[in-house]
Amino acid sequence: MACFLVPTAEAVVTTVVEKATGKKVKENAEKHPFLSRMNWLNNMLWGGSALLAFEHVWHGEVVPWFPFLTAASEGGEAVSEMLHEMMTSGVAMAAVVTVVWAGMALTAHTLKKKDVSFKLRGGKA
Repeated sequence: MACFLVPTAEAVVTTVVEKATGKKVKENAEKHPFLSRMNWLNNMLWGGSALLAFEHVWHGEVVPWFPFLTAASEGGEAVSEMLHEMMTSGVAMAAVVTVVWAGMALTAHTLKKKDVSFKLRGGKA
């Protein structure tokens, strides 16, 4: 029902962090392997959230009039179910995306570091 709101909220926060730290991090990318690849996380979160939102619109769970979420307009038990879905599915999706991004960023940093050290020893790329 509203599980896409959790990754969307994380995407908003990470976008603000990326914009706030952007220039400093790009100048010292070697010191900030995760922050320098924050745009990867933003793209994954925004893209996934957009697809989930589209899926919820498709199934009639999100509507173009207030309160936008059909569960919120039904009240009572539906709101409780919606919050439970956000706490379980939404948090799990956001956590998995973040862990996958961290693995990608760490792998990219490690490979880049090894490539640089290989070139410094006189090896051919």
